[in-house]
Amino acid sequence: MTHTIKILGLGAGDIDQLTMGVYKQLQAAGSCWTRTLDHPVIETLQEEGIKFHSFDSVYEKYDTFPEVYDEISDTLISLAKEKDIVYTVPGHPMVAEMTVQLLLSKGPEQGIEIKVEGGQSFLDPLFQAVKMDPIDGFQLLDGTALHRDELQMTQHLIIGQVYDGFIASNVKLTLMEKYSDDYQVALVTAAGSAKETVKWLPLYELDREAELSNLTSVYVPPVKEETMLLKEFTQARSIIAALRGPGGCPWDQKQTHESLKKYLLEEAYELLDAIDQDDPDGMIGELGDVLLQVLLHAQIAEDEGMFSIEDVIESLSEKMIRRHPHVFGDRTVSSVEEVKANWDAIKQQESSSRPEASSILDGVEQSLPQLLIAYEYQKRAAKVGFDWPEAQQAWEKVKEEMEEFHQEAVKGDNQDALQLEYGDILFSLVNIARFHGLYPEEALYQANRKFLNRFRYIEQAAEKPLNEYSLEQLDQWWNEAKFKGL
Repeated sequence: MTHTIKILGLGAGDIDQLTMGVYKQLQAAGSCWTRTLDHPVIETLQEEGIKFHSFDSVYEKYDTFPEVYDEISDTLISLAKEKDIVYTVPGHPMVAEMTVQLLLSKGPEQGIEIKVEGGQSFLDPLFQAVKMDPIDGFQLLDGTALHRDELQMTQHLIIGQVYDGFIASNVKLTLMEKYSDDYQVALVTAAGSAKETVKWLPLYELDREAELSNLTSVYVPPVKEETMLLKEFTQARSIIAALRGPGGCPWDQKQTHESLKKYLLEEAYELLDAIDQDDPDGMIGELGDVLLQVLLHAQIAEDEGMFSIEDVIESLSEKMIRRHPHVFGDRTVSSVEEVKANWDAIKQQESSSRPEASSILDGVEQSLPQLLIAYEYQKRAAKVGFDWPEAQQAWEKVKEEMEEFHQEAVKGDNQDALQLEYGDILFSLVNIARFHGLYPEEALYQANRKFLNRFRYIEQAAEKPLNEYSLEQLDQWWNEAKFKGL
């Protein structure tokens, strides 16, 4: 024989919020189980002779709510194997009730039928209490498991289950990651009942309020002030769309993928400079400039019907999951080197699966600086064994190429050949950088910055045009700059 767990909602407040259908079923049952006795309607129903067996003691046994809810649901299923039972919860059974969700999942597996009956949720009276229209868009979130990335600042937020100071503190700290400390929020308790209270207070005082119970929710109004939305990715995207759209900026409107290439390269190098200067504020600005280039390219593509920023993010997310099976899959690694080896192997599989891939060198972006292309070519060739066994042999190659360049320079009659030999020197020097674990493009960047700083020192030391000084004097200032660590 199949037994049943009938779940009834007790409404959000006092007896007046209890539906007539639920009231009649409770009277007919005479005795039922309830998640908690801490509900205004229960005392009235007990006075009418209805018996309630609660799970309040279970909350004292565990440190986490999932453990509490698991025991409650398991106990109810065990009881229902013997007879039909009635189980009551605050509000509506299908709104913010984890035990109900667990019963719906576990019950059929154990041969128990789960019936969910009515009940008024706390949402309707709460809407009325704070005078909000949900058609504007709202979120219902769990105060015991609130995460920053869930928060949509342009919508009404209702955060339930804020029934003690600890939860209120966590809710406050999470909200303060996005909202200002003094943003006005409301604590709503027993909405729609005779004991309803709505208390507005600044966000930083949220956990200083003593009057918290299982009937308390936090209401956060939607943000209207644009300056508070400047940290939102969607706001940044909207700004770029406005710049590119009708009535926007003529410069942004005329840009193309090709015209923006030089700016992306410039912004990347300016970011490198901020990193080298150990300048956090500079890094914030330069990372923003790099992100601006990404958003502009994505917006141009969206305007042309090619792709959107969502496609970019999806591609990135898929790749990161695919190339990190030790994080998102069942593979295990024991070292950074093994992580790199897995990454390269997966990347190689991806490349070989593309029909156009005919060489391991395919896929190196040709718009990169040539120094970077040389580095990538050599790195890929080395992975299949095409490399000098030792650094000394790479040094011998450098000497060989320099001698060949010298011989062509002595001849002095073939500029094309001279250029080729000079290119061979640079290419062989890239090999030396690779053997010593150096990144040639960054090394050249640092050398350029060093030259710039020392030459500026010379300019600042001079009191007349530089061409009026001897080379010896200029070289002396150069050495002074070098001594000062410039």
